[in-house]
Amino acid sequence: MKKIIDLIKADPRYLRNIEFGEPRNGHPEGKIKFHIADLEANLEILKERHISDSDYWKLKFMIHVHDSFKAEAQRETPTLHPRNHASLARGYASQFTDDTDLLNTIQFHDENYDLWLEYSQTGDYDRERFQNLLDTIKNWDLFLMFIIIDGCTDGKEPAKLSWFINEVRNHKKTLVDSSWIIPFERFKTKKA
Repeated sequence: MKKIIDLIKADPRYLRNIEFGEPRNGHPEGKIKFHIADLEANLEILKERHISDSDYWKLKFMIHVHDSFKAEAQRETPTLHPRNHASLARGYASQFTDDTDLLNTIQFHDENYDLWLEYSQTGDYDRERFQNLLDTIKNWDLFLMFIIIDGCTDGKEPAKLSWFINEVRNHKKTLVDSSWIIPFERFKTKKA
């Protein structure tokens, strides 16, 4: 997987896309390359949990791919829309792996936020959508590790992570619990 990540990091399309982004709600760091740097730092913190080498490299792969197509995406599209950034990322990732669960994690990496947003606004959430996610993802440890890595950054809402992890743990067995959440106090917004 390291060789694949090296290929991605040398890809002109990737290099162009990671320059995209302005500071905005949820992403005060602005450019995608700064988000990637934050996530790589989070991965190193989670590495202290003695995650496997295989999971480490899968997480690193997702860090570099998951948001790298926002520059080419159509904003405000559903998760499965072909021009959604997650669909574009999944398509790109499929050039390097046929691991369906890894590809599904890339595709659905923002579902936790969408479900939490609905819950925080209404007190409930789309149970069918959540069940579809429960049925789709197989490696819940990896999925939850990734949403922690992606969700523990400046500008993100920490409550969503605990809420989502607890919802998943009501239905699936996983090693990951709320104690894995990285303290938010360590973040400082980076400037371009």
